[in-house]
Amino acid sequence: MLLSELADKDVINEKDGSKIGKITDVEIDTNTGNITSIKVQAGMKIMQLVTRKDATRIPWQNIIKIGNDVIIVDYSYHGKTLKQSSN
Repeated sequence: MLLSELADKDVINEKDGSKIGKITDVEIDTNTGNITSIKVQAGMKIMQLVTRKDATRIPWQNIIKIGNDVIIVDYSYHGKTLKQSSN
């Protein structure tokens, strides 16, 4: 799958069904070549123009399913992910 194909999909929180946004970037471990996390930016809304929120970082292991139209993730709104890396 190409990055451009991932970027076209909505990222959805499995916990409550809310749309988090779209993928704007990925982080790659240069030693292994594996994707370690995705960065997701919410759509630009009037309020975000004023408060300009940073992109949300979601570890790769928190991706539950990459579907045809959406990516389902396990995400907590408190700035922490629900699954912790075992590294």
